[in-house]
Amino acid sequence: MSYQITVKGSLSFNHSSDITASVKLWEANNKASIGEYIVTAEMKGEFTIKATVESDGVILYITAELDDAKVVMLSVLSPNFREDIAKNGVVVNELTTVASAFTCAQFFNGLQLSGNLHGVTIAAKNTPNLVNPVTGSWGDVLMDPFNITQNETLARLNTLSALITAYGTVQIEGSDWQDEFLEYATPLAGKRPENTAEAMIGIAQSPWAHPADLYHLFDKAYPQPKDGFPAKPNSKVPVSRRSSPFVPYLSFAPADFAMILAFGQGGICAPGKLSLDEEGNLWTGLNWMPGAQNGVYQGIGGGLVKLDSTGRLLSPPVTGYTGMGVDGAGWGTAVTKDDTCWVTSFNGAIGAYRLEDGAPVVDKVPADLGEALNEIGGLQGIGVAPNGDIWIVATSSNKMLHFPEGDLSRGRVVVDKDLNDALSAPFAVSIDDANRVWISNTNGKSLVRYSPSEKNTPVERFILAGGGRGVALDSKGNCWVACNTSPDFPSTTPTDGVSIIEGFALGYPHLEQTVGRNHKTGSVFMVPSDADPKDMVDKSTHGSNLKGYGDGELNAPWGVSVDGNDDVWVANFMGRGVSFMTGASPSGRTEAFNTGDVIHTICSGSIQMLTDVVVDQAGNIWCANNWNLPQTVMEAKPDPAFSTWGGGSGVLVIYGIAKPVQTPVIGPVSAVKDI
Repeated sequence: MSYQITVKGSLSFNHSSDITASVKLWEANNKASIGEYIVTAEMKGEFTIKATVESDGVILYITAELDDAKVVMLSVLSPNFREDIAKNGVVVNELTTVASAFTCAQFFNGLQLSGNLHGVTIAAKNTPNLVNPVTGSWGDVLMDPFNITQNETLARLNTLSALITAYGTVQIEGSDWQDEFLEYATPLAGKRPENTAEAMIGIAQSPWAHPADLYHLFDKAYPQPKDGFPAKPNSKVPVSRRSSPFVPYLSFAPADFAMILAFGQGGICAPGKLSLDEEGNLWTGLNWMPGAQNGVYQGIGGGLVKLDSTGRLLSPPVTGYTGMGVDGAGWGTAVTKDDTCWVTSFNGAIGAYRLEDGAPVVDKVPADLGEALNEIGGLQGIGVAPNGDIWIVATSSNKMLHFPEGDLSRGRVVVDKDLNDALSAPFAVSIDDANRVWISNTNGKSLVRYSPSEKNTPVERFILAGGGRGVALDSKGNCWVACNTSPDFPSTTPTDGVSIIEGFALGYPHLEQTVGRNHKTGSVFMVPSDADPKDMVDKSTHGSNLKGYGDGELNAPWGVSVDGNDDVWVANFMGRGVSFMTGASPSGRTEAFNTGDVIHTICSGSIQMLTDVVVDQAGNIWCANNWNLPQTVMEAKPDPAFSTWGGGSGVLVIYGIAKPVQTPVIGPVSAVKDI
């Protein structure tokens, strides 16, 4: 049902309201503006737009085209701020332009905001985390202690905003500054921008493309004064500020301009696996409880945490959701089709919780299943099949559990000697559309494909590398596997038959000592959906014919996810970064690359030792900070000054950088539908 609205606001450019501009109000998925206002000089930037909108669910945004048509500013209006906007109006300036461009990057085509409405809504809701649309200044999340001193996001935001200002105010004799700016803002396989708003969108879509060149333009527009007071007599280091309109700014070129925010309110410590539900809420089980002195020799287990699509904590602080005997969730968190989140525990317990309120679906598992769980010990990965079945691996005992249609009362330990023999500290699980179960092995350098309905070859093994971790299926059913080590990495002490935490205590020192400070190890493999293990073996060496991607660039890769363009995102555990890799069929922005190319790795002060990355419906990458200080994790009695720093601090988001996917991801990944 349509209704009338009035949007009031003000424009600011270079901190001035002396502006003439054409201001337009738009709604997402509508090619024509729904309202316009001409701001003249005497109006001091004030505008009022009356318009008709189609329904309460629309996402509105504003463009302000200054009189030369090259400087265009932007503000996407968060539905969470609707009441504040109605009461106090909006501000449109350089900061709102950058924030809107980055959070909504995957939905802009030129200045048209369009796409899956749910994804667009998630993107719009996140904009105020960077910049408040009512004040036009920095958002509360950007200003909190987890971010303001821990990453470059504030300085990156300000530097890009200053470039918008410079585009309309700076003239450098003999320089094609404006042309260069638009050139360096062009995204991979994208069109050259025509104005400042499109330029910010282009940078947001490929923030690693030209960071040094963009910073050089900032340096030319706002050169460091050479006549400032020196830090000490005869010093050549100036201390005066640049004339940038926004501070703090970057002092040197970044590796990329990715916008990263961390979330940890209420305590999020050592999240393992991440899973997103249909609404975009993030679920994760915590290895350890926040605030405890956690490590492999001591620690208090954590519960299940839920955050909304903007990173706001919804579960109880510190403890998270608890029940069903779960005490220290491992790398097993999975959202199912029936509005349930399943979690596995280091102590062998299984939890299933309602998405609505986090309450356990039952007080405890059936008695016979409980007895079996007591015998098989620590659990890790959970796989949700397209048909609703749940598969869980028992890492400590090399077994697998099966829950037909996700029914706890029908859970059983899979009895199959060939399968048990093929499992070696199994870690992660994914199930394809043919109901084949793909399982990574921590030991044994192999990936197992288990086809329960196949009589002739139900169990198949592909030789890869050691330390098998995350698995993910692309839209064609190809299986991507992250291995902590490269194929030629010396084998570590086998961890079959020991607890999961003991396995970490055995494996990590070997990894750290062998790699050392200046080396990297780890590979990501792609096993084709139709691969035959016999064809994947090198007969001369009995090794694998499968190519390991990223060797020498990745560092102990762990979690792996596939985005809506079938490209791959990898969590680097020891590398403390998120790597972007070309998928099986390069297309779109990756068409100029080869399968498995590591295009860029994003690092940040907020990125710690990651165990997982997942893509949401807005194209945001969510990351799990699992460890922080290894020396704390590995010491029986760590330094009291750092004794709570073992587990990683919170989760973080990299805004608008991936192609959106439909969540929850069950089976092969699916791109979001444009509805």
